[in-house]
Amino acid sequence: MQGHPDVIDYLNTLLTGELAARDQYFIHSRMYEDWGFSKLYERINHEMEEEAQHADALIRRILMLEGTPRMRPDDLDVGTSVPDMIAADLRLEYKVRAALCKGIELCELHNDYISRDILRQQLADTRKITPTGWKSSKA
Repeated sequence: MQGHPDVIDYLNTLLTGELAARDQYFIHSRMYEDWGFSKLYERINHEMEEEAQHADALIRRILMLEGTPRMRPDDLDVGTSVPDMIAADLRLEYKVRAALCKGIELCELHNDYISRDILRQQLADTRKITPTGWKSSKA
């Protein structure tokens, strides 16, 4: 099934962001583990796994639409302290949320409701950092 080129291109843009998010959470989780912050490690490792699942869903959809996935992640923003890492992850989450909202609108414009629903689910999965920790955007 051939998809609209604009949708495929934007799904690829989202994919490079998800790959970067996965990698950023990967390094941050391992840094937390190395520093002995087991709760932060567990939380961010979970986020890394979720981002990998999001990337997988985008790859599968791009392939279904007869596109070629771009597997080169965006640049990472690796912190050097806990506050730096939390701030970097927050910036990343805000960027992802904005990109997903734009993607949802684009999919609706081109009547690609399956891709839109994939992006809506990813938006529902998106987390944000609050002063008390990670909190679902659904809360």
